[in-house]
Amino acid sequence: MEQEFLKDIICRLEASGATYAITGSVASNFWGIPRTTHDVDVVILLAVQEVDQIVARFADRYYVSEPMVREAALRYGMFNIIDFSTSLKADFWVRGSDPFNQSMISRRRRIELVPGQEGYIGSAEDVLLHKLVWNTITPSERQLADAAGIAAVQAGKLDQAYLRQWAKAQGTEAQLEEVLQGKHLKHT
Repeated sequence: MEQEFLKDIICRLEASGATYAITGSVASNFWGIPRTTHDVDVVILLAVQEVDQIVARFADRYYVSEPMVREAALRYGMFNIIDFSTSLKADFWVRGSDPFNQSMISRRRRIELVPGQEGYIGSAEDVLLHKLVWNTITPSERQLADAAGIAAVQAGKLDQAYLRQWAKAQGTEAQLEEVLQGKHLKHT
């Protein structure tokens, strides 16, 4: 069910022409050690004049609040959609043109995220960095474990200079070094 949900979201985003990247747990599962997740996180560039188009793309199958989407577009905030039939949820994080988000969007990867559906996903480095930032906002061993899982699975493939540059800018240098050293890695 979750794969069909993700596939539908990607199809609708692709059809809208939106600039987006799948992030969060779905992305950390792809790049790192999988764990159960029931939601989808999407970083999206969304101008106010594109709000009606995005709402129309999702309104037939999902609960989506046009005022929430408009507010998120105005203030670079978050809105969500909820599937009427399954109650699965996707959080859309509207991002602006700050340097990190510009870099993240330019580095996103186009891959087959679910069978038969390509879409954009944040790079391993950017997903790891997002996990570290989220841990500073809402401390959680799960965020650190996801970041450590990416570091372990992608060992030798990560752009260390890029990671350290952004961790320094975001104030997550100590956490980055911990996850790169395997601390917070969950052994199953």
